Amino acid sequence: MKEISAEELAKKINNQENLHIIDVREDEEVAEGMIPGAKHISLGEIPHNLDKFDQSKEYIMVCRSGNRSGMAQGFLSNKGISTVNLTGGMLAWDELAKK
Repeated sequence: MKEISAEELAKKINNQENLHIIDVREDEEVAEGMIPGAKHISLGEIPHNLDKFDQSKEYIMVCRSGNRSGMAQGFLSNKGISTVNLTGGMLAWDELAKK
C-alpha cells in the first residue's frame, strides 16, 4: 500500500497541490484540529459514504497514528479507489508542526 510522510504532505500543501485528504478519526479527535483542507469521514462511516469518493482521484487517508487510516485504505482499495496512507498519522503531522 502506498504511503506518504508528513514532510511530503506538507510540501504538497505548501505547493498548493489539489489534494483529497480524508481524516477518519472520531468527532472528538478532529475537534482538536485537522490538516488544512482535510474532510472528515470517520472510519465507521466510510462504507456508508462511498458515493463521496471519485475513482479518478487519489485520497490521502489520515488518522491519529496511521492504523485506522490503513484500514480505511485497505477497504477503499478493495472498492477500486486509489489511496495513500499518512505514515504516523496526526502524531507525525503534529510533531512536524512543532519544528
